[in-house]
Amino acid sequence: MKHKLNMISLGCAKALVDSEILLGGLKQNQVEITDTPEGADTVVVNTCGFLDLAREESIETILQAAELKKSGNIKQLVVMGCLSERYPDELAKEIPEIDRIFGSNNHREIVQFITGKEFSKDDPLFFRSLMTPRHYAYLKIAEGCDNGCSFCSIPLMRGLQKSRSIPAIVDEAQRLAAQGVRELLIIAQDTTSYGWDLDKKVYLNDLITALDKSLPDSVKWMRIHYAHPAHLSQRIIDAIAATDRVCNYLDIPIQHASDKILTSMRRGLGKEMIRERIQRLRDANPGIALRTTLIVGYPGESEDEFNELVDFVNEIRFDRLGVFTYSEEEDTLAAKLNDDVPAEVKDERKAIILDFQAEISMEKNQALIGQTLDVLVDEVGETVSVGRTEFDSPEVDQIVHIKGAVKKGEFCRVKIESANEFELKGISLG
Repeated sequence: MKHKLNMISLGCAKALVDSEILLGGLKQNQVEITDTPEGADTVVVNTCGFLDLAREESIETILQAAELKKSGNIKQLVVMGCLSERYPDELAKEIPEIDRIFGSNNHREIVQFITGKEFSKDDPLFFRSLMTPRHYAYLKIAEGCDNGCSFCSIPLMRGLQKSRSIPAIVDEAQRLAAQGVRELLIIAQDTTSYGWDLDKKVYLNDLITALDKSLPDSVKWMRIHYAHPAHLSQRIIDAIAATDRVCNYLDIPIQHASDKILTSMRRGLGKEMIRERIQRLRDANPGIALRTTLIVGYPGESEDEFNELVDFVNEIRFDRLGVFTYSEEEDTLAAKLNDDVPAEVKDERKAIILDFQAEISMEKNQALIGQTLDVLVDEVGETVSVGRTEFDSPEVDQIVHIKGAVKKGEFCRVKIESANEFELKGISLG
């Protein structure tokens, strides 16, 4: 009888890739994957340790699984990921129902623990099992981070940057293409510093070129996430412009627009240089959609500095924007700062930014009415289906409601008929 396992993956896309690698290795060892914890022999929780809300969700999820173990519904509870990487002793002490605690990349050890067998393949990555719809997949090009931003605990949990080689990444991308993947989402903690740490330095533009040359035409889109503005070189900008397969989209988290706050955050660029990078991007890539993320309520953020950020958002008019309220991360440089911003002020500032962005999004979406766009279909419904343009990443960006016959995982042409600040609506032209 097969061992039954339920995988719960929390947090970011980078953690999702870790979960997919583990699932692939388990399936190769005849473990049956179930959709729900109830009835499984083992539950594996891949935790997130970044920001208070994510930690709370991870702990709550572990506690729910611990209750299933106490009641006899599951036999084994395994915890992995960022939270367990950073707080293994605390988790073991507070939740004794956990059988074993692993880090983010102990795939081989986890498979051995669950199956009781030596892992028979050298490369569990080869057997990666997608948890996304089969037509898109994340391609993780590096682990860890060297940047040392004052507010961020990622280097404490995942270590310094370790880039994968171009041949290894290309090999994985080709395997994903053979499985039917049409869109590759390129991720790392900082994609724009990819390759700096390798013995023979390479750069993100080298990787973009190599992927473009080696992938079949079936992979129509490559999408780049988490581009640190300080490391966005002209050669990367030019490679994005020169490669049709790269979506005219970039996720470029700026975090703030006050020089005082950016300096304290250790972001490496002031407001003028961020503005200059964005202008170079737009000059080289007309019509590029820019996604950014911001932090409000960072220690010492005054009303004036917040207003600088608001003015910058209104000036730059990002296409997609997310806002986090500052969350103190233990052992980071920012945790030592005084002058905390009250929680209610943080929430108010977040709401103000999002209100401005909603107006910008509405204007940009209204301008698309009457245009015909390429759309990748993510879900097919009886009367209305859902897809995305090249200007939108799954889960975080807006969607297109599509009328007419379409196929999941395929591209279609959609004429936009109406729009609001969150979504487009149109009819498929085939």
